[in-house]
Amino acid sequence: MSENDLIDDQDGYDLDQSLAPAVRLALAAGSSDRLNDLFEPLHAADIADLLEQLDHGQRRELIVLTPRVVDGDVLSELDESIREDIIDFLPENILTEAVRDLDSDDVVDLLEDLNEPQQEAILDVLEDADRVAVEQSLSYPEESAGRLMQREVVMGPEHWTVGQAIDFLRSSEGLPEQFYHMILVDPRMKPTGYVTLGRLLGARREVPLKDITEDSFRVIPADQDEGEVAYAFNQYHLISAPVVDENDRLVGVITIDDAMIVLDEEHEEDILRLAGVGEGGSLTDRVIRTTRNRLPWLAINLVTAILASLVIAMFEDAIAQVVALAVLMPIVASMGGNAATQSMTVAVRSIATKDLTASNVWRVIRRECAVGLINGLIFAIVMAVVGVIWFGSPLLGAVIAAAMVINLVVAGLAGTVIPVILDRLGIDPALASGAFVTTVTDVVGFFAFLGLAAAVLL
Repeated sequence: MSENDLIDDQDGYDLDQSLAPAVRLALAAGSSDRLNDLFEPLHAADIADLLEQLDHGQRRELIVLTPRVVDGDVLSELDESIREDIIDFLPENILTEAVRDLDSDDVVDLLEDLNEPQQEAILDVLEDADRVAVEQSLSYPEESAGRLMQREVVMGPEHWTVGQAIDFLRSSEGLPEQFYHMILVDPRMKPTGYVTLGRLLGARREVPLKDITEDSFRVIPADQDEGEVAYAFNQYHLISAPVVDENDRLVGVITIDDAMIVLDEEHEEDILRLAGVGEGGSLTDRVIRTTRNRLPWLAINLVTAILASLVIAMFEDAIAQVVALAVLMPIVASMGGNAATQSMTVAVRSIATKDLTASNVWRVIRRECAVGLINGLIFAIVMAVVGVIWFGSPLLGAVIAAAMVINLVVAGLAGTVIPVILDRLGIDPALASGAFVTTVTDVVGFFAFLGLAAAVLL
């Protein structure tokens, strides 16, 4: 069976849906040969996906039968909660082989999410030089460039020629498996530029390296937030970038694959936070962890719902006299909530990508309010007709139409302004915007609709 056979034609690069059941059958039969046949053609990322489809007991049995299925590349691809299980199951000699195959940045990534005994178990199997490099990286703040970088760097003096650089690369042992640039340094180990491998191989031997350096050269401070690093890679189309310490000396390099992983994680976190499930939300999380992540945000939503209910209670007499108000209230609140979510999502994403700034914030706010006004007018006409046809009351149609316009304009305003204010206060807008925006649209929607109804219909 080839790797291509394991790809579902309907879903691009998804694994064949029959693969997981086949693995379970092989586990039930205790057939290590069959398991090896199934896993052998798979890429490390596909093996990781497959392991995540198995339950805790099946993963343990798999490791017992075929421990060599899991190597360093597979460990790097696994979800962190699954990775802890796998490391606990792996025999020490297999774990040693797996970790020694990894670059220093992958080892650091592996260690970050593990408990202290598991960290020590992995550090103990590293060679002394590798252990020192990893421990130095771990000394940097979490989610910083120092944690993201790899210590294996290809560098040379800035005065070298192309010929000297090529001779150095050919004679060197222990070069990284993948690298994109040779970094040039001065006598104080400060990076001054870099040369791509393509230009290095395409230039004549006597050409000075300084003459073929790239304009895209950027230096990353080791304590810089990894989100800023990912932004720089995306903004300036970087392939790799040197990392420097507080004295501007070269200490490592970050490559595009690691930067894009961070960018993907940032996007995922924003989506999860907007949905109110915190920073975690993996399908492999245990029940207790998932409950703990979601409970605080459900509690906040409960408080905001109570605030909206208090507004409704203020107009209890009006609702009792005009029962149609109770029927139409959810429509106003729902439309406002959906419109606000649309504006909020655009605003949060624009803040994350640095597209929404002080120079254009008022233009964006005006645009969202204008969009809310136009949409409000369109749906106001629709709801006015509904009010007349459904309840036979032109006044009721006019009330819900006016409330619809008010709430959609406020939704556009709140959906943009609230994330901006939270960002100015140093609060993650993706994490906190939803609760505030929902409260505003619910309270304004109910107050506008019921207040107008009480004033006009009673």
